[in-house]
Amino acid sequence: MKCPCGTTKSLSDCCEPFIKGTKKPLTAEALMRSRYTAYTQGELGYIAATLASESRPNFDEKDAREWSKNSKWLGLEILSTKKGQEADRVGTVEFNAKYENDGKVLEHHEVSEFRKEKDTWYFVDGESHVHEEGQGHHEPAQPVVRETPKIGRNDPCVCGSGKKYKKCCG
Repeated sequence: MKCPCGTTKSLSDCCEPFIKGTKKPLTAEALMRSRYTAYTQGELGYIAATLASESRPNFDEKDAREWSKNSKWLGLEILSTKKGQEADRVGTVEFNAKYENDGKVLEHHEVSEFRKEKDTWYFVDGESHVHEEGQGHHEPAQPVVRETPKIGRNDPCVCGSGKKYKKCCG
């Protein structure tokens, strides 16, 4: 069986050893992928075990189990990672998880924060929202393009006084 996390590996060669506890994820992204896979497999004990200590009181395993069981998991897309490599202590992973629930295809978009304690990665917190498929994507903001060069505080003033901009018109 192909691993639900979206890699080309089999489940047994990818996330399953993390979920079963025979190996530890080496990166924040690997932990994120294995947590997604745990949801698809109904392995909520792993979800609880990979929470940072300060996040555990907010976790409702019963509700998470219901959501996991009542969802048809359709795929995971990693959008970006920041740090979170083997040598790092913290990392951020942005992702979309697509699933079907109550006849609707939904996308769970999240930016997750991870922390490594000793040699173990933990999920700390995430900012997320859920939207119907195709309803949550917005065009990226257009960059501001200046028509004239930016005037620095120490540049000569544009009025021609000969003073620095910060001492004159700035």
